[in-house]
Amino acid sequence: MPYALLGLLFLALVFLPQLWVRQVMTRHALERPDFPGTGGELARHLLDEAGLHDVRVDLTDAGDHYDPEARAVRLTAGNHQGRSVTAVAVAAHEVSHALQHARGERMFDWRGRLVKLLVAIDWGATVVALLIPILAALARSPALIFAQIGIVVALLLMHVVVHLVTLPVETDASFGKALPALERGRYLGAADLPAARQVLRAAAFTYVAAALVSVLNILRLMRFGR
Repeated sequence: MPYALLGLLFLALVFLPQLWVRQVMTRHALERPDFPGTGGELARHLLDEAGLHDVRVDLTDAGDHYDPEARAVRLTAGNHQGRSVTAVAVAAHEVSHALQHARGERMFDWRGRLVKLLVAIDWGATVVALLIPILAALARSPALIFAQIGIVVALLLMHVVVHLVTLPVETDASFGKALPALERGRYLGAADLPAARQVLRAAAFTYVAAALVSVLNILRLMRFGR
């Protein structure tokens, strides 16, 4: 099979999941006046129901997430203020991360430690990436360039590991906690549950797409190293 075709197939594997996630989120973000509350209000209710009164629900423009350091569920405007299947499902998903944190669940803890380690590695790799071209120009040594490529590849592999560890954490948040909570509390009618499952699946699948992007970058660097 020609390399160009293989490249196109791999690009499709990398970027189509991202497009699918966005499409699912957008499709189910239509406002529903029949819903009794917003995503932010549901998040507050679920947290209080779980006894997590000290966890805040904040508005953010940095993407929906749970911040374990600040103990805050952060939702974008559409999900914080919106009344839609996407808003409800995403709110329940992020609250589930707060539950994982409060219960001291092992995979959530491991992911948090890896993310902190990754931040430190990113900082160190950035310094090295800035210094090596200067040293290589002064020393005129190709070995330094290959060393730089090796460091960046190792960093990207670390990103892949973090994404792989994150996947079971996200899957548990979506289907081990959020979906059962929505069904148990009857926060969505039976007709809306299939759409909620799609949104929750998309929320977990985001990290698969991110891992594939990291793999693509690794392959590009390895090809350059040849």
